[in-house]
Amino acid sequence: MQPIVSILTPFKNTELFLGDCIISILKQTYSHWELLIVDDFSTDGSYKIVEEFAKKDARIQLLKNKKPGIIHALRLALSKSKGNFITRMDSDDIMFPNKLESMVSQLCTYGSQHIALGLVNYFSETGIKEGYKNYEVWLNKLTKKGTNYSEIYKECVIPSPCWMIHKEDLIACDAFNPDRYPEDYDLAFRFYKYNIKCIPSNVILHKWRDYSSRASRTDKNYAENHFLSLKLKYFIELDYNKNKTLVVWGAGNKGKITAKILINNNISFEWICDNPNKIGRDIYGKKLLAFEALSCIKNPQSIITVANKQAQKEIKSYLKQLNMQALLDYVFFC
Repeated sequence: MQPIVSILTPFKNTELFLGDCIISILKQTYSHWELLIVDDFSTDGSYKIVEEFAKKDARIQLLKNKKPGIIHALRLALSKSKGNFITRMDSDDIMFPNKLESMVSQLCTYGSQHIALGLVNYFSETGIKEGYKNYEVWLNKLTKKGTNYSEIYKECVIPSPCWMIHKEDLIACDAFNPDRYPEDYDLAFRFYKYNIKCIPSNVILHKWRDYSSRASRTDKNYAENHFLSLKLKYFIELDYNKNKTLVVWGAGNKGKITAKILINNNISFEWICDNPNKIGRDIYGKKLLAFEALSCIKNPQSIITVANKQAQKEIKSYLKQLNMQALLDYVFFC
């Protein structure tokens, strides 16, 4: 008997896109699925649209969120799921017809403790901006090799609506608990923490819609400060080595937020930068040192918040000369 796939889909005021989303699910070449689709307090016509689809297909289960928020919606959907495999779908996106079939095949081949992934393609009626295109290229490059975790502290390395996992593995990761945003990035860190291995994929399976009012652009839960605090939480828990000297690179906005969080957590560190106007200055009670000071720091472990791409290349080259390894000796936070 073929395994059932449970698709978890929260929706809120996406009436313009919901029809296309659900039709893409109905067109899947793999038919053994159930859609747990949760209304997160919509105020437009979204609910009625889903209701009409649910009347025509018993595989679609329409639910109403008990408390506002995407995490509560995902929790509710997971609690009602009956599938062997779990995946997530965004209500404004589109699946390629072979998406579920491809991911089921991956999981059946590799077994538990693995996560199936696929390449993603951003699309928009107004054109894709450079930042999102760069993210797509970067993310797909990692997914093709299955090396997603190697750069996990940069951005979310698991595409939020394009993964599939054994249900017992998702539960073992304690997914969607507690209310920690961004929930997709938190889940990626949980997969990393529990050593869920990424299955390489070179097939485009998901069309990821971008538009001005999407949650990742407008919801305060997806602001940059949430990303930084989440990164530091998991870095301290999973990769921070107390036997090394922690070093923060860069004194821009990200560097300052990182330093402030470390100070508030009573974690000692050195702080270096290449800005001549800041070197030697005291910020938050820490004296900023020049980059050259790194050579005098014994056994360093670096958090790099330098965003400039050329500078990042130079930093990577320098660290390579010192035989330093990613995650063990340094992480890039941007």
